[in-house]
Amino acid sequence: MKIYIDGKFYEKEDAKISVFDHGLLYGDGVFEGIRSYSRLVFKLKEHIDRLFESAKSIMLEIPLTKEQLIKAVVATLKQNKLNDAYIRLVVTRGPGDLGLDPRKCLRGATIIIIADKIALYPEKFYKEGLKIVTVPTVRNLPEALNPQIKSLNYLNNILAKIEATNAGCDEAIMLDSLGYVAECTGDNIFIVKKGHLYTPPQCMGTLRGITRDSVMEIARSLKIGVHEHVITRHEVYISDECFLTGTAAEIIPVVAVDGRVIGLGKPGKVTLGLKNKFRELTKKEGVRY
Repeated sequence: MKIYIDGKFYEKEDAKISVFDHGLLYGDGVFEGIRSYSRLVFKLKEHIDRLFESAKSIMLEIPLTKEQLIKAVVATLKQNKLNDAYIRLVVTRGPGDLGLDPRKCLRGATIIIIADKIALYPEKFYKEGLKIVTVPTVRNLPEALNPQIKSLNYLNNILAKIEATNAGCDEAIMLDSLGYVAECTGDNIFIVKKGHLYTPPQCMGTLRGITRDSVMEIARSLKIGVHEHVITRHEVYISDECFLTGTAAEIIPVVAVDGRVIGLGKPGKVTLGLKNKFRELTKKEGVRY
């Protein structure tokens, strides 16, 4: 495996950053998870745009242009001879000292690109559906650390993931501070009711998912009603279908939430239709290499 760090490629065992890097010490940085399909990097420009938005929000200057980062991602994929891959693009504040002040990070940002295979969930869950739970850990308040910033500080999500695992589940719903459904530990959430699609709005503590946006575009093209508004657990429980979306997860059905069977207890027609259309989209939109 060849890993890109600040313009150079290193073998996996030789890929290192400073122990004084603010990304390691404080989670001070941003990242993107990106997928390639048959040598097409899906929605790469959109991912790069979101990375720059996250960086701007935390006042982190990325030392490369968007075009240069796109070329670096493509070069990393070519170095690793991967046709289908998961790409992790990381930008940290860079090495400083043991204090919090980012002005002490004098060298500038560290850029890391890793490309490898990934399977977030076993294949059987895509066929049979996930059983998930709601966990006690609430999603970060936008006024504290806005979930729309894809930062390296993922402890909020990790704590929720631990609670899901302790409950015997692979995924969990996180609520916002008002008790509304926000998102899952690593995915956005959708429900289907009477042929319409519903998902929490971005203002309620959710990440603007690239896959999320793609699914809504597909649904609209199929004349399926798409609604972004607050969702309660009750609405999830009585939904006809439920599914999760994410770059790594793609589209995965949910068949039970907090012990309540969703719909018929199997992946629904709308979910499967959107899943098939999304697979078609991954063959069309992106940057070829």
